[in-house]
Amino acid sequence: MCSSDLRQALRDAGLAPADLAEVVLVGGSTRVPLVRQKVAELFGRAPLCSLDPDEVVALGAAVQADILTTGRRDQLLLDVTPLSLGIETVGGVVSKIIHRNSPIPASASDEFTTSVDHQTGVVVHVLQGERELVRDCRSLGRFVIPVEPLPAGFARVKVGFQIDASGILHVTAEDVRTGREMTVDVRPSYGLTDAEVEQMLLDAFDHAEADVEQRQYLDACTEAEQVMAATERVLAGPAGAKLDADELDEIRGELASVR
Repeated sequence: MCSSDLRQALRDAGLAPADLAEVVLVGGSTRVPLVRQKVAELFGRAPLCSLDPDEVVALGAAVQADILTTGRRDQLLLDVTPLSLGIETVGGVVSKIIHRNSPIPASASDEFTTSVDHQTGVVVHVLQGERELVRDCRSLGRFVIPVEPLPAGFARVKVGFQIDASGILHVTAEDVRTGREMTVDVRPSYGLTDAEVEQMLLDAFDHAEADVEQRQYLDACTEAEQVMAATERVLAGPAGAKLDADELDEIRGELASVR
C-alpha cells in the first residue's frame, strides 16, 4: 500500500492522522526501514513494530473468533464492505444502495419505479463496484419481481440490501402496492482477491470524472425519453385535440429536436 492509498483510507474513514491511537504494520514488506520511515512521516508518529507483521492478521482473526464465541463486549472488531453494492437502473447506470466501507452487518433500501407502461415485471440486477456504469461493475446476480401492469412511474418496487455477519448479501425486492416479495442471497466477496478489489478501486479513481460525465449524459437521456413519452400521451388524448395546428407543429418540432 502506497502513501496515496493510506491517505485515501483516512479520507474514506473521515479521520486525520492525529485521530489514530496506533499504526500497526502488517505484512513482510513493512520490515523495510524506508517503509517504516514513510509511515512515520505520514502519521506523525513511529508505527507499532513490536508485533510480528506476518502474524498480526492471524492474531486479529483469533480476537474476532473469541468475541464471536464468548460474546465479549470489551473489544470490538468491525469488518466493512470493500466495494459498493447496488442495482442496475434505466440507461445502464448503477444505483448504489450499500456504499463502500459500510460496517458489517449493514442494511439499506431504496424505492424504484417502472420506465415503461404496463410492465409486468422488474429485473433486479445486483452489482458490485465503484464505477457509475453497469458495464464497468461486477455482476452478482439477477432476478425478476412481478409487478402490477400500470402506467410508467406508478409502480413502486422497494429493494433492500442486508449484509449479515458472515458477509452474505440478502437482496429483497417488494412490490409496494401488492406486497409481493422475492429474495435472493449472494456472497459479494466470493471469487475476488485483495488485488482484484484494489484494482477495481484504482480504476474507479482513474475514471471518476469521465464516469460521472457519462452518467449525467445517460441520466439526461433517460429523463428526456420519459418527458417525451408523457408529452406524446397528452397529445394523443383530449388535451391534444384542443391545440391548434401551429401549437402542435411547435411541440412536435421541439420533440424532434430533443430526439
